[in-house]
Amino acid sequence: MSGRSLSCSLEGIQKAKRALIRCSLTQKALAEDLEVTRQPIGKFFTGKPVDRNLFVQICDRLDLEWEEIVAEPASEPEINQDNSIDIDAIVQTVREKIKPLIQERCGTMRVLDMTQPVGLNDIYTSVNILEKITGQQRLGIDELLQHCSSQDFDLFGLNRITEKRVPGLEVVEKYSKLIILGKPGAGKTTFLKYLAIQCIGGEFQAKRVPIFVNLKNFAEVANKPGLLQHIIEEMINPISSIRDVLTYGKALVLLDGLDEVKEEDSNRVLKEIREFSDRFSKNQFVMTCRIAARKYTFEKFTEVEVADFDDDQISNFANNWFKDKAVKPETFIKRLEENNRIKQLAASPLLLTLLCLAFEESGDFPANRSELYKEGLDALLKKWDANRGIERNQIYKKLSVQRKEDLLSKMALTTFERSEYFFKQKVAEQYITEYIRNLPGANTDEEALQVDSEQVLGSIEHHHGLVVARAKGIYSFSHLTFHEYFTAREFVVVRQSSEEALQNLVSHITEKRWREVLLLAVGMSPNADHVLLLMKNQVDSLLANDDKLQQFLKWISKKSLSVNVPYQLAVIREFYFAFILGRNLSLSNSCIGIDLDFCLISYPGFWTVINNDDTRDYIEFNFILSPRLQLFFNFKYRKDDYISKLTYSLIFGLKSALLPLINQLPETKTDLKIHEQWWKTNGQNWTQQLRAVIMRYRRIDSDWQLSKHQKGLLNKYYNANLLLVDCLNSDCYVSREVRQQIEDTLLLPIAEIKQRQQQS
Repeated sequence: MSGRSLSCSLEGIQKAKRALIRCSLTQKALAEDLEVTRQPIGKFFTGKPVDRNLFVQICDRLDLEWEEIVAEPASEPEINQDNSIDIDAIVQTVREKIKPLIQERCGTMRVLDMTQPVGLNDIYTSVNILEKITGQQRLGIDELLQHCSSQDFDLFGLNRITEKRVPGLEVVEKYSKLIILGKPGAGKTTFLKYLAIQCIGGEFQAKRVPIFVNLKNFAEVANKPGLLQHIIEEMINPISSIRDVLTYGKALVLLDGLDEVKEEDSNRVLKEIREFSDRFSKNQFVMTCRIAARKYTFEKFTEVEVADFDDDQISNFANNWFKDKAVKPETFIKRLEENNRIKQLAASPLLLTLLCLAFEESGDFPANRSELYKEGLDALLKKWDANRGIERNQIYKKLSVQRKEDLLSKMALTTFERSEYFFKQKVAEQYITEYIRNLPGANTDEEALQVDSEQVLGSIEHHHGLVVARAKGIYSFSHLTFHEYFTAREFVVVRQSSEEALQNLVSHITEKRWREVLLLAVGMSPNADHVLLLMKNQVDSLLANDDKLQQFLKWISKKSLSVNVPYQLAVIREFYFAFILGRNLSLSNSCIGIDLDFCLISYPGFWTVINNDDTRDYIEFNFILSPRLQLFFNFKYRKDDYISKLTYSLIFGLKSALLPLINQLPETKTDLKIHEQWWKTNGQNWTQQLRAVIMRYRRIDSDWQLSKHQKGLLNKYYNANLLLVDCLNSDCYVSREVRQQIEDTLLLPIAEIKQRQQQS
């Protein structure tokens, strides 16, 4: 290359193109005017070096000052002794030139409601890849159900058992031409940016030049250039050697967002990608696209899928996010572990980001989870595309976002009522057909409706990822959380909390799998008074037809009135109820807001106080617990004020019976770790002995011989009450009067409830 060569700057190319139009010339006509071939003119307009004299002549013909459009001289490539190009030297030169550009375009990320971009390396979590596409597995519904959690149905379990997960960098090394598929917000763009940053930083494929292309931007460039020309023009300084890099197969070509290309540009862009990848086939290609987007065919590309985040990835992301922030990552992770429904959402990097933003704001997740889920749905249905300026073609013109939500709600309730967590594609399409046939202007032709339903299902999966293929021809909601949310929404929003709808809803109050739906329905109700009262009536009716159980509730009520302790009567009623059933207290602890940890079976003094029976054949005295027992209680509950403030009333016989149990506990001076180990080993047996002592001396349940069926009813009744007060405590909107009415009548017999209603 001669030192007399000059190149046009990027800005100069644009000026020259405008001048060409102004002068009513084409490149061919310009070549004829200057009596040269088309080749140097083409080089001029793509920023490649041309002879200095010709460069000046072109500028004169276009009425341009050549000094204003010339680029800084490019360093010339080294020539080997055999006159071949030293491609390695060219690669290093190009890498140095484009490094600032790659760092600027790929070094940060900003999504959803982030107030500022964050460094990619500060937040990036390694991506795992599935080499077999989930939706192409040939599995049956029974096989999919086996993979879900047996303890509590959980689609999150599918993330753990699907095909082998391989680190993303390994997969890129393995395949020279790769299409990475993934659900919306799965982290495809972030991974591609990470590849570019790692490459330009010399950490990954350091002998290649990373070329990052946003396919949406490429498709929308005004002059519709070819892909090669677009790549060259995107460089800050035109690099004449980029063609050599591509020709010698030294590029890592990263093509992002094939699904984001508008339909009218699709054929042209696909043609460009195919021709470009064939022409420069020696290079490494990685392209991203959403799952279930329009069907593309790239014969020489291997398709893989981004795997959902697992526990380790969620933890790594959280540690990166909350690093050096007021909220500690371990706090976030602990709260996530405590709430499986919210944790399911964290499998999506986009929704995990949303959870981190929400948690960072208040230091906890909102009590009303329906609001959090709605924000997640808004991110998938609206914000994710809108924030990036992407307009999707509406497959079905009348299907607005709200109508998509209504459709999903109808589909969710129908399948949830039938326990169909997985459903066949034809079944899903039938649900869609039944919905869209009633829309204004809908085509009533059955064949046309079938085609539309197929497209709508694909659109919902592709655009929003709310319904996804779990195997070939089998779909489910992407998260059980969303399945439950849309089921609740059908009752409250679509059916507008009609009496029939709410009666149907509360009829499921004893079914474990409906628990979250009821909580969500109460949370999203503008006023939850009516649904809560219906739930209360449904709970009370569970024991209404069993006279013995009504007598049991009457006895509990009477016992609660016979003691003098500073707690709500409902709390005391629960104590007796839980003791008879041999279960831990949950109702008052978690829902009414009174801390009764010290009322568990480890506190015999409290039991004695509240169990004074009608005979009152005991002698009261103040009994200060032995130092050893005090130490044990302090270890178990870490609440010293309980010991210092409570006065224990015990009978002499009970005191004598308790002393052997007290002596079993570790010595006062023993390290707390030994206490902890002792409790793990002996705690269950010790509390059983304690329970036996209490029962022997206080005769709590000697008269209640309940059948297995009756105990089962009581357990259902208790769990339904627990759900009811969980709903009360879920930050729902409920009047003070209704809240007080429900709390005051918990665990009361029907007769007493009716009597109170008559008196009010």
